[in-house]
Amino acid sequence: MTLWLDDLARLAAVGPVAMVSVLATEGSAPRGAGTRMLVTADGLCGTIGGGALEFGAVEQARAVLEHAPGTWRVQDYPLGPLLGQCCGGRVRLLVEHVDREALGWLAEAAEGRVLVSVLGANGIARKVGDGPSTALSARGDRPDVGSRLAELIGGFRRPLYLFGAGHVGQAIARHVEGLPIRLAWFDVRPEFEGIAGVTVVPEDAIGGCIAEAPDEAACAILTHDHALDYRLTLAALSRPALAFTGLIGSQTKRARFLARLERDGVSAEALGRLTCPIGLPGVTGKEPDVIAVALLAQVLQLPPVQAVQAVAA
Repeated sequence: MTLWLDDLARLAAVGPVAMVSVLATEGSAPRGAGTRMLVTADGLCGTIGGGALEFGAVEQARAVLEHAPGTWRVQDYPLGPLLGQCCGGRVRLLVEHVDREALGWLAEAAEGRVLVSVLGANGIARKVGDGPSTALSARGDRPDVGSRLAELIGGFRRPLYLFGAGHVGQAIARHVEGLPIRLAWFDVRPEFEGIAGVTVVPEDAIGGCIAEAPDEAACAILTHDHALDYRLTLAALSRPALAFTGLIGSQTKRARFLARLERDGVSAEALGRLTCPIGLPGVTGKEPDVIAVALLAQVLQLPPVQAVQAVAA
């Protein structure tokens, strides 16, 4: 979700490049706000969703390359009436001939920071900071000269607090790459110190990792030890704002855990927040990669958090 930053630096070092940015969407749209596509005279990098929308955007981008660096325009696309696409939503795009002499902001750009773009008569002035940002509408007045756009770089990525670095945990970590998920991965066993991404935590402190998880986090518990699984599950169910609490195991394990949790005073509401077994229903394979994909698909189905993308002021 931030690869476009490296791609922009690479392409701009070679020659003229146009950038197409999705500013806002409404209804069904191929990609969301913050998506980027880079266009050169004879190539593309990235996608805003393909189809007629992308074809038209590429035409606009190559047309803007005929103008001076810094030239920009905002284009609105009602996907049904204008382009004949069945998704029927609306997309607002910013198409610009990138000023290759004004890319100093790239050195400060990083996921989670805010990119501020001020639309000027002769180009777009950009800087990176840590201020607030909110969503820009795909309807109403289009941004014009003087508009200030502020977007969260990389958009929202769901935190996934993963407990257990065994075969399934490693499969989950392999498949996270490229997904809108931010992995925090924990185990208590010293032998996993050498695995990239794993934080080894003393067993008497690992519950604190759940206490520190943000409210929108998903929690997946799949350690080597049922007693540790239980303590982590109890800690996670004490956090009603967590987006997901998943526990690996069979229906038998689920029944035993629920009975013990009820004896320990966990409310019916909290028990209802436990997902066990994990993974999309109907996916029955027991291979680690199958479990991993089924779990990640389940996490991707969680209700979206309002991702702060852009604001015109």
